[in-house]
Amino acid sequence: MERTTVLITGCSSGIGLGLAARLAADAARRFKGKGVSAARGSASPRWSHQGQAEPGVGWGGCSTAALSHALSPVYATMRDLAKGERLLERLGGCCPDTLELLQLDVTDPCSLAAAAQRVQGQQLDVLVCNAGVGLMGPLETCSEQAMKTLFDVNVFGAVRTIQAFLPAMKSRRAGRIIVSSSIGGLQGLPFNAVYCASKFAVEGLCESLAIVLHPFNIHLTLVECGPVHTSFLANLQRPDPEGSEMRGLDAETQGLYRRYLGHCQSTFRDTAQEVEEVLPLFLEAIGSPCPPLRCASTQLLAPLRRLRLSSPDGSAYVRAMHDFVFGGTESGGDQP
Repeated sequence: MERTTVLITGCSSGIGLGLAARLAADAARRFKGKGVSAARGSASPRWSHQGQAEPGVGWGGCSTAALSHALSPVYATMRDLAKGERLLERLGGCCPDTLELLQLDVTDPCSLAAAAQRVQGQQLDVLVCNAGVGLMGPLETCSEQAMKTLFDVNVFGAVRTIQAFLPAMKSRRAGRIIVSSSIGGLQGLPFNAVYCASKFAVEGLCESLAIVLHPFNIHLTLVECGPVHTSFLANLQRPDPEGSEMRGLDAETQGLYRRYLGHCQSTFRDTAQEVEEVLPLFLEAIGSPCPPLRCASTQLLAPLRRLRLSSPDGSAYVRAMHDFVFGGTESGGDQP
């Protein structure tokens, strides 16, 4: 059976971690490699005095040069290699010969170049762009720096990553690119204006790119997730409804924001998927002879999404989404 080489960004937690663990543990050994062994509790990579990983040092302090003749693994990448311990724990405390952990920060061109150099010479069959961050809250509270950081990861990070590995796929006229997207890339969500803008951009990027890649036999798939039980929600930037950021905001918007946070809590409690429920979409995109451009992990909000198509001027969607989230009232309700 032909074996597949995969590189995944954003593997320190959530979907990236789950996918890397699933592929590395594949019983049929369809994913090639010889990674770096690391026993439970083994040391993290050595760090230079600037706080960067020392060149040529992999997980557990092993020299990556010693692996130069190894078969290509599932490359699980993350910005901070110290967080790789979570992935190793998922795999029983040791790194199988189908896995290699690599440092990769999608916002750092030098980090991307180093990762591409490490993979050079291998036939990278599948690239999974999974790194992403969130930003929630009234638009007035979103700082310019926070918005730039979000776009640097979600949009430009995906662009940089694809740029780094696309030429080799084109020269072979074969490959798969899978991008973690969101239902927030298909429809606007309240108090997620900047996050949705970044995911709308990713959707347009990938749809446009897929057209050009078609004659190269390179398939591009967007996996559009809804709420998933990961650390994403806990880690995203959002203002405390009682915090100083909200003090200058009008009372009605403050009330709407509180109601939206309550809506989010109930939505995650009642409808959020587990990572394991989402992974089959990624596996299908890897293994299908002709994967789709888009696949959604949930039908949550699908009726509202269809409303955007049946009412092209958008007014029906705006009213329906407002009613769905805020209960069908025109007022912001509970105000401070």
